[in-house]
Amino acid sequence: MIVNIVDYGDADDKKFITYQVVGLLSEQLSYLDSNLNEQTSIHEGILKITMYFNHELYPFQSDIAKIRMDDFIAREEIEMNIFLSSFLEDM
Repeated sequence: MIVNIVDYGDADDKKFITYQVVGLLSEQLSYLDSNLNEQTSIHEGILKITMYFNHELYPFQSDIAKIRMDDFIAREEIEMNIFLSSFLEDM
């Protein structure tokens, strides 16, 4: 499984991050699409997950994040990969 952040920013006064997940079996894609509480979609074997955050919990809000954005993006991708892997263990 490979997780990449493909978009992030502001939408309707909320902060968001959109993740793209590739390398999953069709059963895993269906399971995540059906069981995650976040906004999800599947297109050509790629799962997209959009998460919305309030300002306090948005991971890219700090001054350090603005300077070292690549590090913060990589960390978020790793954390989502771990979360999805543990979620799939319940499958």
